[in-house]
Amino acid sequence: MLRGGTVGRRFTILYAAGFLGSGIVLLALTYLMSGVRSTTPAEPSPGASDLTAAREQIRALQSQLADAHSRQEHRWVLASLIALVVMAGLSLVLGRVLAGRVLRPLRLITAATRRISAENLHERLAVTGPADEVKELADTVDGLLERLEASFVAQRRFVGNASHELRTPLATMRASLDVAVAKPDPAAQTLALAGRLRTELDRVDHLLDGFLLLARAEHGAFTDRTLVTLDGLAREALDARAPDITAKGLAVHTEVRPAVRTHGSTALLSRMVQNLVDNAIAHNEESGWIRVTTGGDGGTEARLVVETGGRVLDQGEVDRLGRPFERLGAARTGSEASSGLGLSIVAAIVAAHGGRLVLLARPEGGLRVTVTLPSAAPGRETVTT
Repeated sequence: MLRGGTVGRRFTILYAAGFLGSGIVLLALTYLMSGVRSTTPAEPSPGASDLTAAREQIRALQSQLADAHSRQEHRWVLASLIALVVMAGLSLVLGRVLAGRVLRPLRLITAATRRISAENLHERLAVTGPADEVKELADTVDGLLERLEASFVAQRRFVGNASHELRTPLATMRASLDVAVAKPDPAAQTLALAGRLRTELDRVDHLLDGFLLLARAEHGAFTDRTLVTLDGLAREALDARAPDITAKGLAVHTEVRPAVRTHGSTALLSRMVQNLVDNAIAHNEESGWIRVTTGGDGGTEARLVVETGGRVLDQGEVDRLGRPFERLGAARTGSEASSGLGLSIVAAIVAAHGGRLVLLARPEGGLRVTVTLPSAAPGRETVTT
């Protein structure tokens, strides 16, 4: 019993058990001490004629005294048990009150810590009072928050600096290639090399975009929250990739319900849907199929589901696809068509919007990706489709 439940419940039970144990020991000692009776006075030495009558009288008095003592013991034991039961109830109530007062600072610390997130790491518990164990715990948590804030600030600063420092050499290399190709009568080898370098530069640029977007989503660093419709984002993503879908001969089935809304960043949610569609196209078989569904429970959840056919996948490998650079099977070591950040970016965006991502290997083959986000009722805000 003591290993389960809350700390307050355990404190209450321990206090009540200690009180009852002390009461039982005290009553037992009192009962033992009350058993020490005074000795019966010596019988007098009457004459021979009165000896028999005196003995009968003494026996009668001793019997009455024993009966009275027995009744007194029974009443004392009964009263002690009633008092013990009453005090047991009072000890539970008093123990609960004392446990609540003792644990109240810890509850305040827990509530304050839960309110602190990546967006308000500057806040502190700032517990005042005597220098006891509770204040030491609060000061330790404040120190941890301070270190976390410094780490988050350093990461955000790195993301900002990297976006400038890395794009400058990429732009310089692209300009150098354009200059080399623009010369009169460039050699065939120069044109071939320029084409390969442009492809690699595009991959690096795409990878850099993925890094920056992943960092932004993981830090929750977006203030462009608005009312977004998932059905509109799904249609836009499918329309944008229509040439690739046609080139691969994929059949697209849509069950898109209108007015499936959520609050969030339009740019991030659009990238989330694009990555899901891109993943469904890139990791699909020729002449395969894609099914896109939007819906919800009509109240608190907005749902987007993207399904594909294909070979049977291992659920253990599928569970790792939300991590950066994780790929299925032989593609895990590298791929010309994938950076390995697509689904990890999706997972970060979903988490930043308070949703959940479920990756399921279909028993018939292929993958089912379900994104569940908090639903938003339509209001006066601008709806982005």
